[in-house]
Amino acid sequence: LPSKPKIFYGRQSEVETIMKILNQESPRIAILGGGGMGKTSLAKVILHYPQTLEKFQHRFFVSAEAATTSIELAALIGLHVGLNPGTDLTRPVVQYLSQKSSCLLILDNLETVWEPMQSRGGIEEFLSLLTEEKHLALSITMRGAERPGKVHWTHPFLLPLQPLSAEAAQQTFMDITDNAYKQGDMEKILQFTDNMPLAVNLIAHLADYVGLSNVLARWQTERTSLLALGYDRKSNMDVSISLSLSSPRITSESKELLSLLSILPDGLSDGELVQYKLPIRNIPSCKTALLATSLAYQDGNRRLRSLMPM
Repeated sequence: LPSKPKIFYGRQSEVETIMKILNQESPRIAILGGGGMGKTSLAKVILHYPQTLEKFQHRFFVSAEAATTSIELAALIGLHVGLNPGTDLTRPVVQYLSQKSSCLLILDNLETVWEPMQSRGGIEEFLSLLTEEKHLALSITMRGAERPGKVHWTHPFLLPLQPLSAEAAQQTFMDITDNAYKQGDMEKILQFTDNMPLAVNLIAHLADYVGLSNVLARWQTERTSLLALGYDRKSNMDVSISLSLSSPRITSESKELLSLLSILPDGLSDGELVQYKLPIRNIPSCKTALLATSLAYQDGNRRLRSLMPM
């Protein structure tokens, strides 16, 4: 099993909600949100939570990132539970899990195999088979704001993860950096992140390495390309954003609307989207696509906005 995150702030409400759901019969939980919003970290915290250890004798955490079909996903699960390789492990996996009492299965990054339309039906059918086992608790993490079909997700639904509070972002930053920055300086650098967990993590490591003044100077020219400790979605902001932009639902018109939102700190209201007569075709569909993939969100005033690191 993956280890528990050592630096984790600002998600106590979500943890409490998930633990309440896990105490229900046959819980099915979808942890949703934009890329870099901390879905995997939240799932790992739940995996190691004291109540989880008490309730579930068997715990499995499987990344779906390498799968492209339901058969490949079943093979990944089979590998984690120790089944012998086979042509199609769908039924053997379901049978194996049916024999395990008090079992929690977490499927991480499920969007990689669910998002493409050619594999979505197979994935939803596989999830449906898994959830026929009443004693199996299922949790998934997925980019976006949509839950897969053919599953009776447990109420109350967990809302898509939002950016951290300012306090949680600052605490995360201070735990990562070795320097004692002034409050104003820390707030200035964190405004570049919009308190998105991945961006906070990356910019804190960068500030610790090259210094805050260096980061402030380079941000104006390098922007999100500055936020990189590696080359995968969990260590590189541009890679994380690119993965969301690669969704089949994101058209060239959707990207145009996102580009516009990225230079408007206050976003756009529904009225303004119509009033400004933007040269973008089918704006309602573009808006829906951006919301569904969590590339944009609606704030408390229902204004459509993108996060700063976009």
